[in-house]
Amino acid sequence: MEEDKLNKTATNKNLSELNPVQINDLLEKYSKESEIQKWDVGASSSSDISVQVQQGIAKQLKGSQRNSMTLRVWNKNNQVGITSTSDLTSEGIKKAMRGAVEASLFGNEKESPEFSSLAKAPLTKEDSKFSNSYTIDELLSILKNAEKQLIESHQSIDSVPYNGLNQSHIERIYINSEGANRYMKLSQSSIYLYAKAEEENKKPRSAGGIRINTNITDLDIKSCIKQTSDKIVSHLNYKPIETNKYLICFSPEAFLQLINAFSSMFNARSIIDGISLMNKDSIGEQISVPNLNISDEGLHPENIGAFSFDGEGTPTQNIKLVSKGILTNLLHSEATARKFGVKPTGHAGLGAKVSVSPDWLVISKSDSDMDKENGLNIKSTLKEYILIDELSAIHSGVKASQGSFSLPFDGWIVNNGKKTSIEAATVAGDILNVLKSIVKIEDEQVVTHQGISPHIWVENISITGEA
Repeated sequence: MEEDKLNKTATNKNLSELNPVQINDLLEKYSKESEIQKWDVGASSSSDISVQVQQGIAKQLKGSQRNSMTLRVWNKNNQVGITSTSDLTSEGIKKAMRGAVEASLFGNEKESPEFSSLAKAPLTKEDSKFSNSYTIDELLSILKNAEKQLIESHQSIDSVPYNGLNQSHIERIYINSEGANRYMKLSQSSIYLYAKAEEENKKPRSAGGIRINTNITDLDIKSCIKQTSDKIVSHLNYKPIETNKYLICFSPEAFLQLINAFSSMFNARSIIDGISLMNKDSIGEQISVPNLNISDEGLHPENIGAFSFDGEGTPTQNIKLVSKGILTNLLHSEATARKFGVKPTGHAGLGAKVSVSPDWLVISKSDSDMDKENGLNIKSTLKEYILIDELSAIHSGVKASQGSFSLPFDGWIVNNGKKTSIEAATVAGDILNVLKSIVKIEDEQVVTHQGISPHIWVENISITGEA
C-alpha cells in the first residue's frame, strides 16, 4: 500500500513537484531492495525562459525544463558505482539505483569517496524566494525596448547582433543514507547586450554589457544600455599600438577573468592531479606582492544565484585564498580535504570524478598598503598606460598548468588622460610574474557579474600590436 502511494506520488513528476522527503523514501526503498546500505544523491531542476531580438523582431524564443540526478552507491566491498539520469520519476530513480549497483562492481576498492563530514552541518545562507515569473511576451517587449534605446543612443550604433533576456528558477537537493537532507531554490534573471557600430571608412567596432539579478524587476537594464553605448562610442576612435612592454591597468572585469582562468592554483583537486602551478607544500608561500588579498566568497550578498551547499552537501563557505600575498588556503572537496588533513570547503561538484571550482572571487588590498607608488594617484601622475577592459579567447589562450597566457583584449591607450581605443592587440605573460609585478591596487572595489575587484596596475607587461 505504501509502495503504491509513493509511486503514485512520484510518477511523471519532476523535482519542482517532489519533496526531498519523498525522494529520500524512494531511495531508501530501492536501496533496501538492492541490498545497498550506503548511498547519496544530488539532483536539480530548472525552468528557463529566454528571448533574443533582431531589429525589433523576435529572433529566438526559448522555454525549457531541465532535470538531472546523480546517484552514488557503495556496495559491500566499498566499491562505488555512479549513474546520472534526467528521469526523476519513481521508475527513473529505480533504474538509476539498478545502474549504480551494477557500476559499483567496477569501482576502485583502494580509493573510494566518502560522505562530507559537514553534510549535516547547519547552513549559513538562507534560502532565497522565487521571484514572480514573466511571460515570454513580457520578456520580448522589455528586450525590444532595450535594443531600441541602445541603437538610438548614438548615430553610429547600427545594430545589437547579440542580446538576450533570461529568467530562471532553480531547485537543488542533496540527500544521503546517513540523514543529510539539503534543499534550496533560487531565481536568477539576466540581460546581455552586445552592440555594433561603424563609421565611414573605419572598421566596425563592438562592445557589450551584462546585468544579473534575482528577478527581472530589479534588473538594472538602463545602466546596461548606458555602459554598452558609452563603451562602444569610446572604441570608435581607434589606432594601432606598437609592440612593446607597457604599464597595464586591468579593469576589475579583466583581472577577475585572468584570476579565474588560473584558479587551478587554488584548487586542491588540480594540485593532486598535477595540473596546477602550486603543489602540496605551497601553502605559506609568497605568490604575489604583499598587498594582494584573494578570497572566494560564495556567501557574499552580491553573489546572485549562490547556492547554500555544494554537490556533496557541504555548506558554502567564504575562504581566504591569498592573504597579504601569501597562499593561505585551498578549495577542497571531501576527498581532497581528507588527503590534505583539513575540512571540505563547500566547492565540490558531484560526478564520476568529483570536481572542485571557485564560487565568487573577491580581490582586495591588504591592510598593509605597500604600493610601490606610495599611495600616489597613479592615473594623474603617469603620461601613458594601457587600460585593459576585457580579455578574449580565455579557453584557447591560457595554459593554466604552465602559468602562461596570450590573450586578445579590448582596451585603450591612455595618454595624458586621453583614451584612444586600441585597434587590435594581444597581452601575454606569466600569471606569477603578473602577481609579483603589481604596482598598485586601487581602494575602490567594483562589483561585477563574476566577482569583485578594484583596478589593478601591473608593470612591464608585453603587448603585441596587430595590423
